[in-house]
Amino acid sequence: MIEDYRSLAVFVAIADTGSLSAAGRRLKLSTSVISHHLSRLEQRQGATLFFRSTRSMSLTPEGRMALDPARRMVAAGEEALDAITAGDDEPVGALRVAMPAFGEQGRLHAALWDFAKQHPMVAISLHCSDVPTDLVKDGFDLAIRLGTLRSSSLKSRRIADFKRWLVASPAYLASRAPIETPGDLAEHDFIAVTQIPPVMTLERDGQATEFDPVNMRIEVNTVTAAKAAVLAGLGIWHVPLGEIEEELAQGRLVRVLPEWTLPVLGIYAVWPDIGPQKALTRRLIDHFIEKRSALML
Repeated sequence: MIEDYRSLAVFVAIADTGSLSAAGRRLKLSTSVISHHLSRLEQRQGATLFFRSTRSMSLTPEGRMALDPARRMVAAGEEALDAITAGDDEPVGALRVAMPAFGEQGRLHAALWDFAKQHPMVAISLHCSDVPTDLVKDGFDLAIRLGTLRSSSLKSRRIADFKRWLVASPAYLASRAPIETPGDLAEHDFIAVTQIPPVMTLERDGQATEFDPVNMRIEVNTVTAAKAAVLAGLGIWHVPLGEIEEELAQGRLVRVLPEWTLPVLGIYAVWPDIGPQKALTRRLIDHFIEKRSALML
């Protein structure tokens, strides 16, 4: 019977992630072991649970009928394990976390390392990327995302806020026409970040003006690269304040249009909506919220 439960857990992981390899990453098992459990379950029940192709797997009618009860079984097991350890002073377990790649020496990452120090029996696997990951497919318990969340099936909680400043290097500003109004920005070069919309809203005294840069001289795919391009004097960009405090203090970057502000954006904890939330995930979110004042960027 234990083998049947294990096989059903594998079945749920395949259905949630869409492939044997992704289910293996989520469960930390090899693809061959995942395949073995699925084949065993199908042979034992005398039913095919997935239509298989070279690129994808989709549920058969029998698989769709079995998925909800199997998912309830897995959720009940996770809930029972959480209940056992929920009252423990010292949590034990593992967390797979995704965070932005930039700011690895910053406050968000520091808060995570502080959590790891406080709870030495918790193993943490951290994946850093400025490109949003598929939490379900890649088996993450929690991700930290910045900005405006898109509509999705993920659950979320706003844990802090961050500010952005429009900045440039002194050398760049010295070589170009002065910037005194938002309209002057149209004549200047900007840095583009692939996954961030270029349009920005500038606000002052209750007034707002929208600006869509035309001269996108440099395009990069990470915030760290965008910051480096600005420091190199290649253009202007709006950078999270927490990322440039040192450069501003040293005079390596200068704020552009300081009387104008950009909207404050959120820092969110997001997690998959595929069952009861792990007690460890809740504990980590609570830790981030306790550090809220320190996380403000």
